[in-house]
Amino acid sequence: MLKDLTIFQKAYDFLKWIHILIKKFPKSEKFALAQRMENASLDLLEAIIKANKSRDKTADVDNADLALEKLRIWFRLAFELNFVSFRQYEIGSKMNNEIGRLLGGWKKKFGSK
Repeated sequence: MLKDLTIFQKAYDFLKWIHILIKKFPKSEKFALAQRMENASLDLLEAIIKANKSRDKTADVDNADLALEKLRIWFRLAFELNFVSFRQYEIGSKMNNEIGRLLGGWKKKFGSK
């Protein structure tokens, strides 16, 4: 079952956390950086769901990895622009790194480069 998949649950929790976090962004960023962060986290979750269901997981795992990398960059930018606090950045980075480690395990297991 998908909810029992650790990487899915971590990505899902991260998406919820990001969704709440970006509500506090300045209004001028709601349709720019905030939207990109939310889209990247949704893309990550979608790629994990697709990878879990497909036989050839390589493309979907690569898509999840790309979404995670985008999310890292947008999140760092939000921190550098002072839209998130140091503590929020620290929490988000830990969540992001944990998902990255789990995704790395998938990449090794399914032969994704």
